[in-house]
Parts: sequence; structure tokens; C-alpha cells
Amino acid sequence: MPTISRTFDVAVPPAAALEYLEDFAHAQEWDPGTQRCVRNDDGPIGVGSSWFNESKIYGVSTSLEYTLQERTDERLVFVGVNKSATSTDRITVTPNGEGSRITYVAEIELSGLTRLMDPVMKVVFERIGDEVVRDMTAALERLTPSR
Repeated sequence: MPTISRTFDVAVPPAAALEYLEDFAHAQEWDPGTQRCVRNDDGPIGVGSSWFNESKIYGVSTSLEYTLQERTDERLVFVGVNKSATSTDRITVTPNGEGSRITYVAEIELSGLTRLMDPVMKVVFERIGDEVVRDMTAALERLTPSR
């Protein structure tokens, strides 16, 4: 199962970072593969909220239905599903001085014959992981008032 894990620091307080990240529609701003991500339901975001996500990675397009599976004061877990894969994104946000330390872990479990792509997906995920750090940092830093 291809997995990436990145830990990095941002100058945004944890509560603001979590509030921003819990709306998975913002993945359009921080996930380099996401082309479009829209919420499927209305009302306050909470466990069970869901999003339709269209991604394109190295020319391959796919769509997944993501659901917020867990939301605590420090952690968000989103699970995306389609007929050939299950993608789990775990985002942990802890205090780090006046800012936050973000740990982002993404796992993709391919099913059926697509499992043969695991080695290729591992290489692709590693490249994307570095881009996620860059893009998520930039998106979160935009939440910080100018100093």
C-alpha cells in the first residue's frame, strides 16, 4: 500500500489550521492533484460530511467520494473511495510555539488488478508528498495576518 508521511511547521495556530483543513474542498488549494472538490452535503462540517473530489495525477484522472471519518482537537481523517481504490488522509495538527506542526499521512489501497500499480504509485506519492508540503504550507500561511 503506497503511503507518504510528511511533518512540517506553519505559523498558523492549531485551531485556525484545523478549521481550514476540515473543509476538504480546500484540497483544491493544497493538493497538487485535486482539480475540483465540492461538498456533497450542507450544514456544519462534522464526522460524516462528504465531498466529491476529481483528481489528475500524471495525466490519469480519477474521482473519489471523501468522507470525514474522524475529527478531534488535533486530528482529521478523510477516507476517499471509488471502485479501484481507497485513499485515507490523516492530518494531525499540534501546537508548535505560536504556530502548528502538521503531520500529513496519505495511504492509498488499490484493489483488484490495480494493486499491480503499487510500486509505481509509491514513487508518484513520494513526489506528490513534497508538493503537498509546499502547497499546504502556502495555503495555511495565507490565513496568517501580515506581520
